[in-house]
Amino acid sequence: MRRNPVIPFALIAVLGILVMIVVSSVGINEREAIENAEDGEESEETAAGPEEMYEQQCSSCHGGDLEGQNGPSLQEVGSRYDAAEIQDIIENGKGDGAMPAGLYTGDDAATLAEWLAEEHQ
Repeated sequence: MRRNPVIPFALIAVLGILVMIVVSSVGINEREAIENAEDGEESEETAAGPEEMYEQQCSSCHGGDLEGQNGPSLQEVGSRYDAAEIQDIIENGKGDGAMPAGLYTGDDAATLAEWLAEEHQ
């Protein structure tokens, strides 16, 4: 009495397919969770105040107290530029890449520019 030698291979193949289906569905759920978390982070960034925005993107070059490090001092930037000019620099950069473009755009750039122009004259 001999058993069919194909049956163990067929069982392994069926189990492998089932495992692939389960792992794929878990991965899809994780991807959706990550996308939802990223959407939440973006809304938190837009809700941040100008001081927090400055700390996140600007302080590494312009210093914690706006005194300048790698970049120029921003302590009296409001006396040199108005809010619209500062917003243009934040969005489009300045120089040959010394001030990179796109650190903030839209409302975030406007908020930061107004804060710099009004508070630091």
